[in-house]
Amino acid sequence: MAMAGVGVGSTSTTSLPEEEITLTVKWSGKEYTVRVCGDDTVGELKRRICQSTDVLPKRQKLLYPKILPSKLADDAVLLSSLPFKSSLKMTMIGTTEDDIIVDQVESPDIVDDFELPQDEAVEIKDKHGNKQKLRRRISQYKIELRNPCREGKKLLVLDIDYTLFDHRSPAENPLQLMRPFLHEFLAAAYAEYDIMIWSATSMKWVELKMAELGVLSNPNYKITALLDHLAMITVQSDSRGIFDCKPLGLIWAQFPEFYSSKNTIMFDDLRRNFVMNPQNGLTIKPFKRAHSSRDSDQELRKLTTYLLAIAELDDLSNLDHNNWQSLSEDNVKRRRHQ
Repeated sequence: MAMAGVGVGSTSTTSLPEEEITLTVKWSGKEYTVRVCGDDTVGELKRRICQSTDVLPKRQKLLYPKILPSKLADDAVLLSSLPFKSSLKMTMIGTTEDDIIVDQVESPDIVDDFELPQDEAVEIKDKHGNKQKLRRRISQYKIELRNPCREGKKLLVLDIDYTLFDHRSPAENPLQLMRPFLHEFLAAAYAEYDIMIWSATSMKWVELKMAELGVLSNPNYKITALLDHLAMITVQSDSRGIFDCKPLGLIWAQFPEFYSSKNTIMFDDLRRNFVMNPQNGLTIKPFKRAHSSRDSDQELRKLTTYLLAIAELDDLSNLDHNNWQSLSEDNVKRRRHQ
């Protein structure tokens, strides 16, 4: 287990909400500069440290003089509320990912999903602070293309855990936990959609799991890009507190000539993940208990029909994806002509 010393570049004991805080992180004899803002959370600080050191946020323990360890263990605490001083150093204790056996436990199991009231969901999306966090993430996170974006194609963004794969059930072979019809679904979708995979886990876990399932090497489709937890942002809800989400604006900002709200759809078993883009999200039925549900799960087969039906529409953001199962091909044809 390694330790890193962190020096704070601000001389004040407290930070204004939007003030930039510069941290110097010492790790294995090297120094890294990590920049965060006062309106960021401890969780965001850990995410930024992870980006520099490869120590996963869940494996970081932060210690700082005159700050209770419980404060630094709470990912929801705002950095502006903590008394950082340039003369003091923070200690981060953690193990780099290369020293950890990557398995399915690397992925967090979030079960307390929730539905936000419509007015609050709109407020989160339009809140100035959340838009600022998105702009910062756009400048910080570079999406690496595995395959070129294709002109004229729509975009399908997919979660992994409980969407494509049951990451909690025991199995000797990962293929036993793969959602039924996965490859058939991806091959059919690829005809009309570029495909990106976005998981709230580390990139190493994403690459490993997709490789094990044969997703990265299938000759019938190609994956445009993989995104991990570092691409997510933290937003605040009046009723539900602080949580992470997957802002599609990050993708649209980096590839504006290919993708927008009009041609993008995201599948995730947690509706909170698309709170910044509710009109583009479809909540998929979670795939759990793979051994008993594998023979009856038809979700991807049904969603294949839906995806191909709406692919002809010019604007997907006008659809109510909550009612995707009731949308027939005749309905789609009428919408197209209208």
